[in-house]
Amino acid sequence: MEPLNPLQYPIGKFSAPDEISPALRATWIETIEQFPKELADLVTGASAENMAKAYRPGGWSARQVVHHMFDSHMNSYLRFKMALTEENPSIKPYSENDWAHMPDGDGAPIEWSVEGVKYVHLRWVYLMKTMEESDWSKTYFHPERGITYRLDRVLGIYAWHCTHHLKHIESVL
Repeated sequence: MEPLNPLQYPIGKFSAPDEISPALRATWIETIEQFPKELADLVTGASAENMAKAYRPGGWSARQVVHHMFDSHMNSYLRFKMALTEENPSIKPYSENDWAHMPDGDGAPIEWSVEGVKYVHLRWVYLMKTMEESDWSKTYFHPERGITYRLDRVLGIYAWHCTHHLKHIESVL
């Protein structure tokens, strides 16, 4: 087994416990709730030169990571809503790398995605805090990966995702 590249995985890969308790979910929701402020605090005043730096050779620039966070978390919020309103829906995958290299990912002001993350997270956290216990076992199917994901696990993945990419941005600033 190949060792993890710490530049690519500064906090390691996501690993969820077999049982996800309400207390753990609350901790993960708190991470997602705090993320927009942490992101804004981190990138406010960052130079264009630093935002153009990649966090690892062949990796995205800090600017692309900021835009990726908006793209990814917007998709996750929508996937939550689909899973809550449909029976194990197949979600629409997208090429994160292609999206990162589109003109808005490469060159748009980071403030747009910082603000976008803020409002997506407000809605997403509100939704999660109003979910019933039984809602956390609802699922969606990822057709490219061939995996059915429970919403409680997805919550953990995205809490990890917040911290994972904050570390990437920190590494270039």
